[in-house]
Amino acid sequence: MIRVLFLNRRFEPGGAERQLIELIKGMNKTLFSVVVATFYEGGALHAEVKSIDDVLSVSLHKKRRWDVLPFVYRLWSEARKHNPQIVHGYIGEANVFSLLAGRLAGAKVVWGVRASNMDLSRYNWLFTLTFRLECFFSRFADLIIVNSTAGRAYHLAHGFPADKMVVIHNGIDTERFKPDREAGAKVRTEWGVSKDTILIGLIGRLDPMKDHPTFLRAAALMCEDRRDVRFVCVGNGQEDYVRQMQQLTRKLGVFEKVIWTGVRADMSAVYGALDIASSSSSYGEGFSNVIGEAMACGVPCVVTDVGDSALIVGDAGIVVPPHDPEALAAGWKLCLQKDRIAMGMKARLRIIEDFSVQRLVEQTENAILQVVRKESLRSSP
Repeated sequence: MIRVLFLNRRFEPGGAERQLIELIKGMNKTLFSVVVATFYEGGALHAEVKSIDDVLSVSLHKKRRWDVLPFVYRLWSEARKHNPQIVHGYIGEANVFSLLAGRLAGAKVVWGVRASNMDLSRYNWLFTLTFRLECFFSRFADLIIVNSTAGRAYHLAHGFPADKMVVIHNGIDTERFKPDREAGAKVRTEWGVSKDTILIGLIGRLDPMKDHPTFLRAAALMCEDRRDVRFVCVGNGQEDYVRQMQQLTRKLGVFEKVIWTGVRADMSAVYGALDIASSSSSYGEGFSNVIGEAMACGVPCVVTDVGDSALIVGDAGIVVPPHDPEALAAGWKLCLQKDRIAMGMKARLRIIEDFSVQRLVEQTENAILQVVRKESLRSSP
């Protein structure tokens, strides 16, 4: 059995966390012994992780940001206890600390990188420092798994070693995310959206990288031409930023047209409620889970050309430039002129064929096996 210790901050709702859960669920437990260690206790998705068979979940009980030395001791203790052959960090701080844990445990280190084209000016000093540390220490990792071609190019330009990076795209659970118009109809009723109204959705946390202002300005332009359209923003964020976005809808005159739902657990039903799923991101996206999930649910997508979004939709969706409300609104109008049922079917088939969870798991397992085999060859007489 190959012993793998995954390191993650906390299992809160998010694309990286969802991918880690899908990965550890799918890994071959006759070949891999899996332990997942989180910096912090709990998290909205923690119960799901705990329920996965043959996966041990432990907390390192980090108390606060500056709880460093006791945290490092607990990390070392867990690494010594489980004696992993591979320590696999999952983004940011977890990557940096996985290198420390791996060296202390005598294990090989694998990093997970999920973003591209980050605008560091939008984030605080700690985020920027963490990224700089990743850039510096990346040369010491044994393997770096990037979830997008755009992410690989971005990190390569920032000093990451080309010979250690491999692209493995995210995997979408097409049994969980599948067309369900009946569930979608119930959600529309809950939101007060009639069956004859066009509903366009933006799914994702309220973060500058998602560029909600462009989405909302495009919504205002759309409302100038059509009365039968409404918009929904699903996700949460910093209270001040959420308030700014809601104030922007008032300024644009679309306050009554936009629904704000916060985080939803019934995402398959949410996608089923939409006529168009949209991504207005302006930077930072690697592989967008939201686009993949919406496509798996048979929903046509109109997306900005950021990260690997254009690669994901291929010819099954519509791609527009970022930072361009007019182009985004035009993309929605073009989509409404097409056979959206046929587009949705084509989108789902693309996810099944090219971005399945099975492919994610198999490619990740093979990448880890190669690291272990290289070490075995070095160690053999």
